Amino acid sequence: MSPLQLIIIATLQGFTEWLPISSSAHVLLASDYFGLVGRDELLINAVSNLGTLAAMLLYFRKDVASAVLGGFELVAAPVTKKPLSPGARLALCILAATPIALVVAALYESLLPQSMQDALRSVYTVAGATIVFGALLWWADVRGGRDRKEADMTLGHAFLIGATQAIAAIIPGTSRSGITMTAARALGYERSEAARFSMLIGAPILAAAGLYGALGLMDATTDGVVTFQDGMIVAAVAFITGLASIAVLMAILRRMSFLPFVLYRFVLGITLILTTPMIGLL
Repeated sequence: MSPLQLIIIATLQGFTEWLPISSSAHVLLASDYFGLVGRDELLINAVSNLGTLAAMLLYFRKDVASAVLGGFELVAAPVTKKPLSPGARLALCILAATPIALVVAALYESLLPQSMQDALRSVYTVAGATIVFGALLWWADVRGGRDRKEADMTLGHAFLIGATQAIAAIIPGTSRSGITMTAARALGYERSEAARFSMLIGAPILAAAGLYGALGLMDATTDGVVTFQDGMIVAAVAFITGLASIAVLMAILRRMSFLPFVLYRFVLGITLILTTPMIGLL
């Protein structure tokens, strides 16, 4: 692939990763356009997560540091018997939100035949998921008062919010950030809190996906058109655009609802449905 094509894909991945509009859908469509399909598309998408993860860790560095220190506190808790600090509670919630999605993603990759994976990554699947989960986001956002904060987070809520990531791991167009924000809003969390928690619990998933992509591109047996160096270019660009994406999202949610993202999802999904037959005839 040319450097320009890689930069375009990385820019899409970075800017859409944290917005509730599905980065995998945008990267999948761009990759198809450039002829990057199958395992190559999957690996380049996965390794780009290293860049967007680094962007999130930098933007929320205070929360991340608090959660890391809280993790050590959790390890010592059986001995110290002290009440958990906010950082330890955040670390516990992140841990509770992680296992289901990791297990499902691993099973999807190891057990599902490649033919079924390719079918799930079709344009029509992306379009349908974009519309359906956009409608769910709209419903969760407008259904009533939503003022819970992170301090109100229970392990049950964290588990439920995190478990929804498993759907995004299987169906492109769902949006991992979108479905977790939808779940958080449905459970009563304030918009910016829902977005922040969504991003924090995404760290283990993105780290696992990024490592998978990097190892796949380093594998000498990989017979594809992208290389490990290509992956690092994508990760670097995704870091820059991912940082911008987080800043834009948090600024928007401090001033308005999720409606702009919902409308964008509807327009994108309908456009894909209407234009795909034409694409097939070209």
